[in-house]
Amino acid sequence: MTAEDVDVTQTRTGSEILADALKNNGVDLIYHVPGESFISVLDALKQHHGDIRQVSCRHEGGMAVMAEAYGKLSGRPGIAFVTRSPGATNAASGIHTAFQDSSPMILFVGQVIRSQMEREAFQSYDFRQMFAPMAKWVAQIDDAGRIPEFVQRAFHMAMSPRPGPVVLVLPEDMLEDQAAVNDADPVRTAAGAAPSRESLEQLRSTLDQADRPVMMVGGPGWSNRTRDQVQRFVDANDIPVVTTFRRRDIIDNRHRCYAGEIGIGANPKLLECIRSADLVIVLNDSLSEVNSIGEKYMLGFTLFSVPRPQQKLVHIQGAIEELNRVYQADLAILADITPMAESLAALEPVDAARRKDWTETLHQVNETDFATSSCPGPLDLAAVFKDLRERLPDDAILTNGVGAYAGWSQRYFRHHALQTQLGPISGVMGYGVPAAISAKLLYPERIVVAVTGDGCFLMTAEELATAVKYKVGIIIVLINNNMYGTIRIHQEKSYGGRVAGTDLVNPDFVAYAKAFGLHSERVKQTEEFAPAFERALASGGPALIEMAIDPDAIHTRYTLSSLQQRD
Repeated sequence: MTAEDVDVTQTRTGSEILADALKNNGVDLIYHVPGESFISVLDALKQHHGDIRQVSCRHEGGMAVMAEAYGKLSGRPGIAFVTRSPGATNAASGIHTAFQDSSPMILFVGQVIRSQMEREAFQSYDFRQMFAPMAKWVAQIDDAGRIPEFVQRAFHMAMSPRPGPVVLVLPEDMLEDQAAVNDADPVRTAAGAAPSRESLEQLRSTLDQADRPVMMVGGPGWSNRTRDQVQRFVDANDIPVVTTFRRRDIIDNRHRCYAGEIGIGANPKLLECIRSADLVIVLNDSLSEVNSIGEKYMLGFTLFSVPRPQQKLVHIQGAIEELNRVYQADLAILADITPMAESLAALEPVDAARRKDWTETLHQVNETDFATSSCPGPLDLAAVFKDLRERLPDDAILTNGVGAYAGWSQRYFRHHALQTQLGPISGVMGYGVPAAISAKLLYPERIVVAVTGDGCFLMTAEELATAVKYKVGIIIVLINNNMYGTIRIHQEKSYGGRVAGTDLVNPDFVAYAKAFGLHSERVKQTEEFAPAFERALASGGPALIEMAIDPDAIHTRYTLSSLQQRD
């Protein structure tokens, strides 16, 4: 049956067609900041699909993070609606994060009526040009009858390798048009590419010849099954395995082959070991700048030589455009994580007895890094995050934004279960709190802790109102040193310690949180944290614990005063 065959009595408005398409594709939650350009969609959802939860946020920046975090955790597109130019531009950082973090997401942008386009109408903009560099696909729907077509394509594009964001622009009058059209079937993504027998044989042969191999794992699309299969593969073949930046939960951090995390703040001794490896196997991720940072802080593409690494390189990716993008691989395998993990688990192990010491060495490099800490002042953040690990269940979720403060949880909180870490690879600040809200809405039975810094927190702090409105019981651990720590480090290292713009004047964070209705406390000493956290947990609602740290504790690997000791 075609659209022309449908009885005209069955016509629907564009908003109703869109609402039905979202329901048909299993959408159970949408995020938005309401605007007149798409208010008819909210009404259609309210009337016809009241079981789809609508979360009304306080700013499009935080809202976009919530949608991105939903996609990252669930593997299904996070759905967000914004109004015209102010709303769309505010949401742009969330789209960029979804792109760089490979998170499935669909952003619907309300637009002016079609007759007002190309006239610089109120809040009008060409969003196809605006979002084109940061989204997988951007399109404007001008015909209500084509909504099912565009929506099914958007879902498929958002979830297909490599996952990412899609933007659909909705002219306001198009949403009010009537159309007779069939709904599309729910989207089923195509099966990912499987590795060829030849490539698997070549991989095994290459591995058999290696004395010091390292496997790097990352990217999206992991399941408990694929995780278990990869862990069995590295165990059977004695391969040290490292996780890429902010993907620590892909491997159980207690696994005997786990060697740590690369990226910003990585253990320098681990990086030395990787440099001395004779084989690097990269699985399901790209060697981007952040995942190729060498010993020097924030200097990417230095861990390996470009374009030919000194080590033999095997790169396994489901997206062909990521293979040989920067680094020329000795063996490039186009394969999705699911069939590839299954093939690795079934691969006959090589004789790896000679590599046992190598694997143990790298594992101990990580263990030593975890055991070593020096946090000046009466509040020891290393001890806090180790304690937090002991008192939380394996499935507790930790989120964080961006700043030097994030290094404390990255280094000292071990992840045991999959889907327990949410942090932006893109480097966007203000991520932790809205991501935690989204995680708690998606998994209300799990404990969710947002780790944030004082500068990072205030970029999306208005979403405390969202947490209170929807009774989202997240616990915020706010690390306060009254500065933009990361930039201050750069000033100390590269600009002779001349401080410009990085000192912060903060509000009373405890009073601020209480004004929204949160349980809130201030902690100044290590021993105060545990009882404060238990009180926050017992409060049953959103809570905030301000961690007043010594400014000298600027980084996990050095102090502010050590940076200031110049000749």
